[in-house]
Amino acid sequence: MEELKELGVKDSKRLTPTRRAKLAELIKSSVKAYHVVEIPPSEIDEKVGSGVKFRRLNFLEAKAAAEIIARLRPRVAYLDSCDVDAGRFAWQVSSLLPFKVKIVSEHGADAKYPIVAAASILAKVHRDQVIARLREAYGDFGSGYPSDPKTRSFLESWFKAHGSYPAFVRRTWKTLRRIPGRAGLNV
Repeated sequence: MEELKELGVKDSKRLTPTRRAKLAELIKSSVKAYHVVEIPPSEIDEKVGSGVKFRRLNFLEAKAAAEIIARLRPRVAYLDSCDVDAGRFAWQVSSLLPFKVKIVSEHGADAKYPIVAAASILAKVHRDQVIARLREAYGDFGSGYPSDPKTRSFLESWFKAHGSYPAFVRRTWKTLRRIPGRAGLNV
């Protein structure tokens, strides 16, 4: 953790994309191992649409965290809880592991623990790389975040032209319901 602090690792939201990319390379060369889990939109849609309480998005994140922990086998795992109940998130991750590990699950852990900040940097850089490949295939759709007018405009234009959305778009994304002419459709 001290080495990560010395590298300047901090909450990824406080770093520019260029700085994150540079830090990601330094992190990768400094740590013993790392692992990134990518959850496809279809799997997210399946969980969100299942309607099973505590088995939706937070469960997918718990499952991904457990996969990473199982692969890396740390003695202690620090997690930035996505659940309003950080203890419940820790329990959910623990329940998915084939072995016991101490789990520290807190809100804002990426601002408090350099190891969580490093993981967040690696995740955001991976996302940026995926977004860059999607832009090459589909054109500029903005950031991909719901607050981005360019993203919403791209989705509206794509839907008007094709009557559906590209495969990389989550069909259960609330943003889609706000697309003119799209309301009420399950596409």
